[in-house]
Amino acid sequence: MEDDWHWQLRNNILKKEGKIMNYGEFGGQYVPQELKEKLQEIESEFERAKKDENFIEEYLYYLKQYVGRPTPLYYAKNLSKYVGGAKIYLKREDLNHTGAHKINNAIGQVLIAKRMNKTHIIAETGAGQHGVATATVCALFNIKCTIFMGKEDIERQKVNVEKIKMLGANVHEVSSGEGTLKEAVDEAFEYLIKHQDVFYLIGSAVGPSPYPEMVKFFQKIIGEEAKKQILEQENKLPSAIVACIGGGSNSIGLFADFIKEKNVDIYGVEGAGKGLNTGKHASAMYNNKIGIIHGMKTYAMQNDNGELMNAYSISAGLDYPGIGPEHAYLKSIGRVKYDTITDEEAVKAFKLLCKLEGIIPALESSHAIAYACKIAKNYKPIDVIIVNLSGRGDKDMEIIINKL
Repeated sequence: MEDDWHWQLRNNILKKEGKIMNYGEFGGQYVPQELKEKLQEIESEFERAKKDENFIEEYLYYLKQYVGRPTPLYYAKNLSKYVGGAKIYLKREDLNHTGAHKINNAIGQVLIAKRMNKTHIIAETGAGQHGVATATVCALFNIKCTIFMGKEDIERQKVNVEKIKMLGANVHEVSSGEGTLKEAVDEAFEYLIKHQDVFYLIGSAVGPSPYPEMVKFFQKIIGEEAKKQILEQENKLPSAIVACIGGGSNSIGLFADFIKEKNVDIYGVEGAGKGLNTGKHASAMYNNKIGIIHGMKTYAMQNDNGELMNAYSISAGLDYPGIGPEHAYLKSIGRVKYDTITDEEAVKAFKLLCKLEGIIPALESSHAIAYACKIAKNYKPIDVIIVNLSGRGDKDMEIIINKL
């Protein structure tokens, strides 16, 4: 069974991928010329690597033997019975090594960096999960690592900050602006431009090309596994799939292999924070405003003057004022429905999953759980909803305790 999984994924990866693309009017490279040259170098190596059987073999080896893939697709029987309506399945990315989906991409990109002979990895992080994943793979491959993290996020994600330091990485505190994920990304790009030996390992499906495509490539294994698993367990495709969205890596990972399945409803869930009408939220799509953020054209939180607004969510991983360009495109063509969940709804779902299934989810994932519970009754009892449980909630315990 495991050998079949390995070879199927290897063959799928080698045959599926074509040339890098933009997404309709979204995406692109809105960056200075000196950064474009670095991006071209990364894109060229990525194009070579994804066609290299030895590279794919090595990537899948670490996913299986180090990360612990494939992750289970678990039927949440108690939650399904409590909510009523469709059967709810959870794709258990929280069971990966380091406790989230982020490690899938970190492994892939660090292998690209090694091929390029880069000696220093930098990364941004909000919730800290990508920071932990990056620090982990840098320890594994003995590469210098610096994690850029906003002052506000350092304060509310202390456990992950300590993990990053234990793994041997340096945490670079970013105090400009609101001191959250946006500012961490800004400073990381500035550092990349100034240093030749650096590889920027972006954690979400955002930024200038080729980053959205690269992150998708290393995260699409989530949806590929989920499709195979649901066909084995239910002998049919799901009626719907649901994932939370900050920048969009766990969601595009789940969505990728289902986008072409016209009978599968797809839902992306942003953070509504304290309410969309309060201005304290993290929904880049709420006002349908398109702008430039972190080198890409996409939906972004902007005021009437086109200036970026501050995002807010109880979940540090959703606290981002933009969204990945492929998500913007999928919204524009109507293939994915994007909606929001408030802090209060997410906390309620967090508590519900703990008590009913014995699973402590990340606050990011709790947004997706809450939305699945909300829509389950719109489907029949024979229907299936897959939710991407993108991470575990250890990192959020202090926030939850204070909230309660």
